[in-house]
Amino acid sequence: MIVALSAEAEYVLRTIEERGIRFARLWFTDVLGFLKSFTITSQELEGAFAEGMGFDGSSIEGFSRIQESDMVAFPDPATFQVIPWKTEHPVARMFCDIFDPDGTAFDGDPRAVLKRQLDRASEMGFTFYVGPELEYFYFKSLQEPEFLDQGGYFDETPLDVATDWRKRTVQYLESMGIPVEYVHHEVAPSQHEIDLRYTDALTMADNVMTYRLTVKEVAQEFGIYATFMPKPVAGVNGSGMHTHQSLFEGDRNAFFDPTDEYHLSKVARSYIAGILRHAPEITLVTNQWVNSYKRLVPGFEAPVYVCWARRNRSALVRVPMHKPGKEGATRIEYRSPDPACNPYLAFAAMLAAGLAGVEGEYELPPEASNNIYAITEDERQAAGIRSLPEDLHEAIRLAEGSEVLRAALGDHVHEFLIRNKRAEWDSFKTHVTPYELERYLPIL
Repeated sequence: MIVALSAEAEYVLRTIEERGIRFARLWFTDVLGFLKSFTITSQELEGAFAEGMGFDGSSIEGFSRIQESDMVAFPDPATFQVIPWKTEHPVARMFCDIFDPDGTAFDGDPRAVLKRQLDRASEMGFTFYVGPELEYFYFKSLQEPEFLDQGGYFDETPLDVATDWRKRTVQYLESMGIPVEYVHHEVAPSQHEIDLRYTDALTMADNVMTYRLTVKEVAQEFGIYATFMPKPVAGVNGSGMHTHQSLFEGDRNAFFDPTDEYHLSKVARSYIAGILRHAPEITLVTNQWVNSYKRLVPGFEAPVYVCWARRNRSALVRVPMHKPGKEGATRIEYRSPDPACNPYLAFAAMLAAGLAGVEGEYELPPEASNNIYAITEDERQAAGIRSLPEDLHEAIRLAEGSEVLRAALGDHVHEFLIRNKRAEWDSFKTHVTPYELERYLPIL
């Protein structure tokens, strides 16, 4: 497979030469969302654009079997940026699309999974935009997960000691062409949030991968440790990735209807209904770790119950009301995902659920106006309000039987994810925890 050089590729080659960049890191992700990379010299880059770079896919989680191990990575020149953190020589990075040697897109490439869903949305006339809010913690070190401050939501110095760390992170992100909207201290001690500006889902998934690495690189520069673990400390809020999303038809927001009392179009209502109906099935993707379900419990601002509302933050889906009646601001916020997910798969799963609602013209259930945590189980059942999976085991069971999720991920990724998560659950359920030793060893 040989690809003619695009104008973007030619621009990258000129920039590499003019700026004296000697190395390029080619990035992609495995199915679990871990960033993978290999480095080539600038002399190899033209060949990489034209013919790709071969590698052994059998060593990558969720990629190929050992007897089908050859993979080819094609760098996407549209993602070219110079890495800002300190290296001995200037280094650029590009995200890659992964192909089989015969030139077909590899089914196990998470970027390809998202692209397929975006193509589906495009065939329906839509462009999918997202704006995730990724929370994370700073700790003294990996070995010592101690808080570095006692700040709370929006606290300023001296309670918030991380101002310089966040500032450098933002500088690095913006130098790589990733615009930032908000930066602030979060609710829990030593917890922080940097919100990226709303953009199309593929660009945002690339940006999320870059963001997570940048946060960790900056923490390392300052001699501390940053983590996106969903619930690293018991008794305080976990870290979420609330994801704002909307569909556009050209320049028009397909979610907006000026005549509706909530300013929600029929498309928006059906999209929300799709998200709600299929939320339990896609939770394995948006919350993929055993630890994810330590966050999804009542009392810590994380959603548990499947319902929607405008101002009610106990709901799974919220329709933000910061700028009521403004077309560009009309969107929904899906509140269950956590920042340790694979963003390509998470965005694809959310979009697939929403589009299922649009295609099937699902009816939107009534808004949940009460605090869902405060009503009884019988009252929730009477209102038709279901719960998200309580643990990874239940999430696996629901995801395994989901036609919507299988179609969104493809057989390769869906089957690998089920196998991998079963192995994780089996390992977890046989592990004897410090909690058990502390509670039972002295008395039994």
